[in-house]
Amino acid sequence: MPAKRSLPRRLFRGLLLFFALLLIIPPLQVGLTRFWNPSWSPMQIQRVLESGTTATRIMPKWVPLDQIPRPLIHYIWSSEDQNFFNHHGFDLDALRQAITSAWESGADVRGSSTITMQCARSVFLWQGRSWIRKALEAYYTLWMEILLRKQRILELYLNHIEFGPGLYGVGAAAESHFGKPLKALTNSQMMALAAVLPNPLEWSPTEPNAKVEQKIRRIKRLSSRAPFPEKELK
Repeated sequence: MPAKRSLPRRLFRGLLLFFALLLIIPPLQVGLTRFWNPSWSPMQIQRVLESGTTATRIMPKWVPLDQIPRPLIHYIWSSEDQNFFNHHGFDLDALRQAITSAWESGADVRGSSTITMQCARSVFLWQGRSWIRKALEAYYTLWMEILLRKQRILELYLNHIEFGPGLYGVGAAAESHFGKPLKALTNSQMMALAAVLPNPLEWSPTEPNAKVEQKIRRIKRLSSRAPFPEKELK
């Protein structure tokens, strides 16, 4: 009888330890990225597994934030998250607008992900729409905003964001799509890179379809109306 009573206790302790580890691992991972530039992510492994071959991953070319052309940062910021330097990882106003729009159209909630949230799933997680992944994304986002400076979050994001099959980061994207180093890109080419971010696996910056062309025009309009806050990168 004592042995039978101890089994639930051991199970409870095991579950308690498991959930404790789940709570502890994310801040440890995020803390490491203050000093370490991760060269791979679970999302990249996911893409390799989905493709069924290890030959699809192009090694990322890490580019420090101060070497990324400011216009490219401006275009991505103006298109993806203009409140990035003001919010704490979650843009509640954008979320309310996305929920209202989704309710009126009957579609899924879209357009409320901040740069920090996108960075969380690009660096630490995987792509998907499960509630588990969304909960983890929120938890990582919280710790990123606590432990990392905005500049570091932006640097991680720009070096890990997906730009095509097996293609990650602005440095690799410039060389793969346009055959030139990042600093040699024209403004039009940088806008085209920013324009494919909602759907980089199907959209191309070098052969833009109607949707990409529309997004480029939108980025041009948004960036002209919203000057980039230069002081935030100093």
